Amino acid sequence: MFRSSLSNLAPEQQFQQTVVANPDDVRAFLGKVFTYMTLALAISGGVAYWFGHDMSLLSRLINFQTGGMTILGWVVMLAPLALVFVMGGMINRLSGSALLTVFVAYSALTGASLSFIFLAYTATSIATVFFVTAAVFGLMAVAGYTTKTDLTKLGSILFIGLIGIVIAGLVNMFMKSDTMGYVISVLSVIIFTGLTAYDMQRLKQLGGTVVSGTEMAQKMALMGALSLYLDFLNLFLALLRLFGNRK
Repeated sequence: MFRSSLSNLAPEQQFQQTVVANPDDVRAFLGKVFTYMTLALAISGGVAYWFGHDMSLLSRLINFQTGGMTILGWVVMLAPLALVFVMGGMINRLSGSALLTVFVAYSALTGASLSFIFLAYTATSIATVFFVTAAVFGLMAVAGYTTKTDLTKLGSILFIGLIGIVIAGLVNMFMKSDTMGYVISVLSVIIFTGLTAYDMQRLKQLGGTVVSGTEMAQKMALMGALSLYLDFLNLFLALLRLFGNRK
C-alpha cells in the first residue's frame, strides 16, 4: 500500500503551471503512461503465475516445513518497497533508461511477491477479481479524466485515509483480527478507487506541461505509470481479500 510521488521534482517540473494544454500532447503522454503500466502488469502477472505454479521456485521463497518465509522470500517481499523509494527519491539523478530498468525490476519482484496468492486463492477467483478490478479501475480513470471538478482536496483526504489503513494493517499483523482485516479491505477499496480518479486527473494536468519526446517526459510517464499501477494492484488485492475464493 505504498505509493510513489511526483513531489520530488523541481518546481518548474510540477504540473501546477499556467500552461495551455495541447490535447494531442496530453493524449500522447497518457498513452505512454498506460503503455508502461500495461507492461508492468504483464511482467508482474507473468512472474506471479510462473512462481505460483512452480513449487521449486516457491520453495525458495517459503519454507513449507515451518510455514515461514526464507531469507530470499523476505528480500522479494521488501525489495519492491525499496525500489519505489529509489524511483521517487532519485528521479532527478537517474537517466530515463535507468529509471525504466528499475521500473521493470520492480514489476518483476512485485510479481514474485504476488505468487503467494496462488497458494491461498483459486485461479478462477483470481482471474475473476482481476477483470472486476480492471472494470472498476477503467471507470474511475475515465471519471478522473473527464470530470471538471478539482479533486485536489479529495486527494488530500484519501492520502490521510491511506496512512490510516497502512498503520491499521501493521497493527493487525500482530492482532490477526478477521474483522479488522475485513474493515481494512473495504476501506482500501474505497480509498484506491478514489485515488485512481485523483491520479488520473493529476496525470492529465501533467501531460499538458511536459515537453513531448524529452527524457523528462519519459520519466514523468514512468512515475505516472507507477502511481496507477499501485492503485490497480492495491485495489485488486483488497477485492481479492473480500471476494476471492480460498482453497
